[in-house]
This record gives sequence, structure tokens and C-alpha cells, in this order.
Amino acid sequence: MSVSPARRAAFDTVVRVFEEDAYADRAFPTAAAGLDARDRALAQRLAYGTIQRVRTLDHGIEALGRRPVAKLDAPVRAALRLGAYQLAFSEVAVHAAVNESVELVRAAGLPRAVGFANAIMRRLALGLRELVAGLRDETPAEAALKHSYPDWVAELWWRELGRDEALALMEAQNEPAETVVRINRRKEGRVEGRPDPEIPDALHVERVDEEALRAGLIWPQSRGSQLAGRCVGSTEGERVLDLCAAPGGKATQLAGEVTAVDIHPGRSRQLEENCARLGATNVRGRARQLEENCARLGATNVRVVNADALALPEELRDFDRVLVDAPCSGLGVLASRPDLRWRAKPLLDLQLALLRVAAERVRPGGTVLYSVCTISAEENEGVIDATGLEVESLQEEWSQFAHARRPEFLLTLPHRDRTSGFFIARLRSRP
Repeated sequence: MSVSPARRAAFDTVVRVFEEDAYADRAFPTAAAGLDARDRALAQRLAYGTIQRVRTLDHGIEALGRRPVAKLDAPVRAALRLGAYQLAFSEVAVHAAVNESVELVRAAGLPRAVGFANAIMRRLALGLRELVAGLRDETPAEAALKHSYPDWVAELWWRELGRDEALALMEAQNEPAETVVRINRRKEGRVEGRPDPEIPDALHVERVDEEALRAGLIWPQSRGSQLAGRCVGSTEGERVLDLCAAPGGKATQLAGEVTAVDIHPGRSRQLEENCARLGATNVRGRARQLEENCARLGATNVRVVNADALALPEELRDFDRVLVDAPCSGLGVLASRPDLRWRAKPLLDLQLALLRVAAERVRPGGTVLYSVCTISAEENEGVIDATGLEVESLQEEWSQFAHARRPEFLLTLPHRDRTSGFFIARLRSRP
């Protein structure tokens, strides 16, 4: 029996993520190269689902297989995890899940492990779905195992949201993320989809139209992310600084003269290419210092600066608005970043440092927009409270997304708003 291309791609992705510490959103495109749309969709569903649910899967494999997962050969471990996911959480035929998982072990060049893998998969086929269904979630520890999260994440959401909302959030982020694009108004062209009733230019689509993406007509971007870009509120004639700009989704939303900063040369080049594709910029690459005279193409001028946001060139100051879309634990985007839950950590010191830079580089009376794609009070309102900056309420503009405890801020929640989780705060520099 041969292994289907979709399962092979999913297997390769799972191996790279757990054995080579690769990021899923980078490993998968390589593994899935050459697949047609149907196989690619299946491969992504299997790979991402396995990565998300791995804690629960490992519990089932060890309980029914009576062998520590950590002691298995890497290809065997990946094949069993992939097969277990299909048995417990999908409608894939049992015989296909079992047989192809065994064939993945054979194809990996481990003939002695084939019989072992076959025996384990047959035990899983008989009892895994019932075992998983019987797991409880009355406490944070139980919920973390049942829904496959680190204990600290379950404890955090339990404490901040209460049991019912925490469980709803955990379940929502184990489902596929929304498929939404942002219409690029700088270019003319027809794009099929359902307009969102709340976020202008957000379009719900069945799949991302690759041709429209290449033409710069659309940009894949969750509604939560688009909301953050809109809250900057920049207008033509203003100078805007985007401190953490790559890959460019929010930078290309902004009106005015935009200076987009990213520390990584590769990401800066990607940012330049994305800006050019969207018709937002005329961009010339930068290695170390600001080039003063970038020619302007399109409606918005975006200048890409390859620099450390914490050590900016002195001349970058007195901006009307600064966007700090800060690195964070990412607990609001776990549906689209399946491996992030296993590597996430708060970045409070960096977030505070970036806000201090923003406060120094914005003009007196200008505004700073702070956004993070996480659901954690210490990274959200806790960071803002530590800055001492004046808060400019966003409640009147976007009341439907107002933070429950602190309505001057916005907080999108995956289980409530069906989009990625974003915390958004607008601050004003004192005159």
C-alpha cells in the first residue's frame, strides 16, 4: 500500500515541527509543494490538527499503547500521532488511518518497527475515540489535557475569563481559523467573497485566491488584525512609524507617509516585496541607515528601514502616529499557528521597551497604537498601565469589541468574535 500525498505532506510537517523545531507555517508549504488544492487542504487539516492536539494524542498513545512516546523513534512517533489524530478527531476511515500510518513507518526505512506500529494503531482504533471523549475538563489541569494546551495557558484563561469562557476559547482555537482577506483599495479588480458587516474591506472567502494575491488585489489578514490597523487612524499628510512592520499587513493599511521598521534583513526584503505588490509603496532596500528620498509610487509612501526598533536612527522622530504591533505570546492566534501553544511565552520587557521607544519618537500630542495578538492581562492592559501614557478610549468607535473589564481598550475573542484574539489600545503623548 502506498501513502497518499496528503498524508505524506502532513507527516513531513509533523516531523519537522517536533523533531527539528520548525515553525508549522514555514514547514507546511515546503512539504505540500506540488499538491492540488484538495490534497493540500487535507494535508493542512491533518498536520495542523495533529500539532494542536498532540498532548491529548500522546496521552492516548501511552495509555493504550503502553509505551512512552518520548522513547519511540521519531518517524514512528510522528506516524502514530498523525494516525491517532485521524482516529480521534476526524471522519477519516479507520482502515485508511491505520494502514497509511503503518506504511509511513515502512517508508521511513524502519522495517522492524512496522509490526509494532501496526499493533499500536489497532489498539488505538479500538479505544482512542472513547478514551478522549471520556476526558474531563472540570479543572484547568483536566482541561489542558482534554483540549491539548500547556497547563499555564489553561490556568491563565481560567483565572481571567472563568471556566465557561476559558473552555469556549480553548475549543474555538482548536478549530480552523477564519479565511478572511483584506481588499486592497489601491488596485482595481474583482474579488469574490462575502463582505464583513463590521470591518470595512474585510472579505470572507472559501479560499485565498492565489491569482488575486499575486496581483496585489487582496491580503490574507484576520479581522482582528485588520481592526488593529484601522485603529491607528492615520490620515494623508501625517507621518507614521510602524516599529514591527513585517510582513506588512498593517503597514500597507496605513495612510500618510509610513516608515516601516523591521530588524531582520530577510523579513525587511519580504516587507518590501509585499508593499510593492500591494501598490502601497516605492521601496528601496536599506541595510543600515535611512535613505531620505524614496520615490513615491501609489497612494501611500512606505519606506522600509532594516533596523533594530530599540536602537533607531536618531532622525526617526516627531511622528504623528506610531504603531507598536509588538511581539507577544500569541495566545490569540493559536488556531492559525498550531505549534505556537507549545513555544509561547510572555514578552513583557520587550513590549514595554518598544512602547518607551514609541513614546520618545512620537510628537507631543501624537498617538501610539499598541496591539498584540494575545489574550493575557499582563501583556495587555498590564503593559499599558506600566507605561504611564494617557489612554485614548476606543469604546465609542468600536463598542462591539470593547474589553469587558477595561472598555477603553478593545479585545477580540476567537470564541465570541470568530476571529483572532487581539488586544488594542490607543495612547496619546502629553503635549
